[in-house]
Amino acid sequence: YSVSSNTGYNSVSSNTGYNSVSKNTGEKSIASNLGIYGRALGKIGTWLVLAEWVDTGWEYELKEVKTAIVDGKKIKENTYYQLINGEFVEVEDND
Repeated sequence: YSVSSNTGYNSVSSNTGYNSVSKNTGEKSIASNLGIYGRALGKIGTWLVLAEWVDTGWEYELKEVKTAIVDGKKIKENTYYQLINGEFVEVEDND
């Protein structure tokens, strides 16, 4: 349940914790979250990098990792996303 936050220009915010958040409000930056149930947000021009994990009953296995750019249309600015069934899905802010 950890949070990584950054506001710098051309910066990176990264997190790998369970149910964690990566938030980057700097321009032309990256918000990366590779944790289980992780979510990320950014400003327009920020790249989001998210992982999706599958619970096998014994452990979690990595299903896939995807990137998307916050363009203000398909991926909205200052909105949390999680990778669900291989798609970037808007999720609630649980900060």
